[in-house]
Amino acid sequence: MNTDLLLVLALLFAAVVMFVINRPRMDAVALIMIVVLPFTGVITMGEALAGFSDPNIVLIAALFVMGEGLVRTGVAQRLGDWLAVKAGNSETRLLILLMLAVGILGSVMSSTGVIAIFIPVAIRIAQSTGMSASRLMMPMSVAALISGMMTLVGTAPNLVVNSELIRQGFEGFHFFSMTPFGSIILVFGILYMLFARRWLASSSGGESKVSRRPTLLDWVQEYKLAAREQRVRVPNRSPLVGKTIRELDLRNELGVSIIAIDRRFQSSRKLLSPTPNTEIQADDILFIDFFRGDSPVGSLWDKYALEMLPLTGEYFTDRSQEIGMAEVMLGANSELADKTITESHIRTRFGLTVIGLRRGKDAYEGNFLAEKLQVGDTLLVLGTWKQIQSLQTDASRLVILNLPVELDQMLPAPDKAPHAIACLLLMVGLMISGIIPNVQAALIACLLMGALRCVDFESAYRCIHWKSLILIVGMLPFSLALQRTGGVDLAAEALMATIGYAGPHVVLGSVFLITAMLGLFISNTATAVLMAPIALAIANDMGASPYPFAMIVALAASTAFMTPISSPVNTLVVVPGNYKFGDFVKIGVPFSFIVMLVSVILVPLLLPLY
Repeated sequence: MNTDLLLVLALLFAAVVMFVINRPRMDAVALIMIVVLPFTGVITMGEALAGFSDPNIVLIAALFVMGEGLVRTGVAQRLGDWLAVKAGNSETRLLILLMLAVGILGSVMSSTGVIAIFIPVAIRIAQSTGMSASRLMMPMSVAALISGMMTLVGTAPNLVVNSELIRQGFEGFHFFSMTPFGSIILVFGILYMLFARRWLASSSGGESKVSRRPTLLDWVQEYKLAAREQRVRVPNRSPLVGKTIRELDLRNELGVSIIAIDRRFQSSRKLLSPTPNTEIQADDILFIDFFRGDSPVGSLWDKYALEMLPLTGEYFTDRSQEIGMAEVMLGANSELADKTITESHIRTRFGLTVIGLRRGKDAYEGNFLAEKLQVGDTLLVLGTWKQIQSLQTDASRLVILNLPVELDQMLPAPDKAPHAIACLLLMVGLMISGIIPNVQAALIACLLMGALRCVDFESAYRCIHWKSLILIVGMLPFSLALQRTGGVDLAAEALMATIGYAGPHVVLGSVFLITAMLGLFISNTATAVLMAPIALAIANDMGASPYPFAMIVALAASTAFMTPISSPVNTLVVVPGNYKFGDFVKIGVPFSFIVMLVSVILVPLLLPLY
């Protein structure tokens, strides 16, 4: 063992120790290695920085942008809502559909991003059905990790392994090269979680962390909205058709506010925030508020020939992507003081409907629209998120006190969902065809996303996980340094000397096991960087095809089920699932061995060793 190799191994050991103790943060460690490695004389500074020009780095960044486009346009959220409808009250059906959706969506976007999208969806489903959140969160994290085994772009380690193949002069994997393995493992994952979920119920309790911020459902209960709201359809024969809200004057006549209008536009329906000049059309669905306890409900149906539709008090949360609420207070200098809500013309000025009034601790019951407003009164207003946020620019009249947690799920571009899907399909189609490089296909799709306003530059830069990119770039030079100093050959020879005569399946299993175990201590991306060249060297020593060994490393790098710190995907579900460290060990260790057995059997069958 030469001096250069000892220096490189010492730096690698130092990096691993810093990763394990998480001091300093991982991207800082990567930058330190970029600076220090050239001092060994093994690689130059230019070679240490070469990772920044690696096409796979650009591809990973582009995939973050594609995922952001799916989030901003509501594609992922609508998928989650569809799941809730299809699953009904069946926990088994929900678990299967949830894992399939996470696995498929995660195959074309960041698995971490997919989990971030589906956590609030799963919590909402758990709260509405009475299911245990802990029995949903762990299956989601398992499916998200398996999604990295589904396609070439499913996770960064796949691209790292593919890049190593190309760097050594081999043809890289195709877009769907991993799909047969990932699909079968996903099926095993679903079957396993249907059995293993029983281990979670008693240990985790299923209680998710309660946010300190209010939810829309909290306000529905606090302001007693559920008993006041109705939902009706306007038929062609109704006298309301063709009249504006100002002309109808339902507030003064019947004590009724039209707070939202569900209207058909071509092939879809949209929720509108009404203004006094909004004209009622046939087939409109009106969400109305009987804010006066003595409102003659029956006479409204008879007079205007309206059709009653079913409605629960949770319809605000069901439509929270389109319409929201906020608690606002009259400021000390507000010109609205000493006026009633009707006289203040809040709907005309701000496009918002007042649906609640609180003076002190308790919500006001009765005809609050006739109450004279006082400085310090709290109003609950309803409207589009854009209208609510516009209040922040004019705090002299109304000061925003509280915004609900649903604001974080607001869709900036819900009308652009078809465009986002088209861009995604175009990218996948170009990648499958091989007409142009994958990175070029992804960049074309990103540019189209921007041109079609699915994303903007600010959101695109913000969504890129720069920490992950820096980590990959910082670890890539180790691969080159270990090859130049003979470290890769030495590791391959040591492994071959130990198990070389045990047969190719044992060798593949050993590579898988080492990769998976190394992933317990450092990121799966860094693990792939280190293990890919070693696996290819072993294949060369055996005179075998490099592809089974590269594939086994890619699959093992995504087998991060065993601890909550093995992957950000696991870390994200710890709090909402109320998990302990032991829960991941109990569920993850047996399944990791299942994945290893499936991989070792399947890989040589589909990718011949010789």
